[in-house]
Amino acid sequence: MSKKNVEDYLTEGIYGTRLPKQEERDYYLGTLRERIVIALTIGQVMSDKGIQQLENSLQQHKNAKLLINGKIASKFLKVEKELANKYHVPYTIVSNEEVETDIGAVLAYDYAIDKEEIYIEDMNHEQLTKDEVEKKTSFLSKLKRLF
Repeated sequence: MSKKNVEDYLTEGIYGTRLPKQEERDYYLGTLRERIVIALTIGQVMSDKGIQQLENSLQQHKNAKLLINGKIASKFLKVEKELANKYHVPYTIVSNEEVETDIGAVLAYDYAIDKEEIYIEDMNHEQLTKDEVEKKTSFLSKLKRLF
């Protein structure tokens, strides 16, 4: 192990002790991927698309904790907070203005569980994009007819 120099002590004093996998911790709202039961994107949290899966996970994993992205307006978090209270799962609002992440909420343990699939797939994602393409095409075709 190498000796610490003055800059190391200053950096540690200003920013705190450097944790392993800091980028991963920043992305997953302060926890590691190997600890996560389920992860919702900001869009899923705001549109309540993953609520049923989150509720099922909260029922099954009562010893876990719910981490919620603090950048999301509180009016969009009402359902998530109610579910956490209903199943007596503690939740924490994580606000880190220095880090950009698309993760909206994470249900995680304090230890590794190594769950393979943690993300919820958007069921209607393909359908929405097809509908949007049709709307754009029909709008463009209507516009062309006018001219």
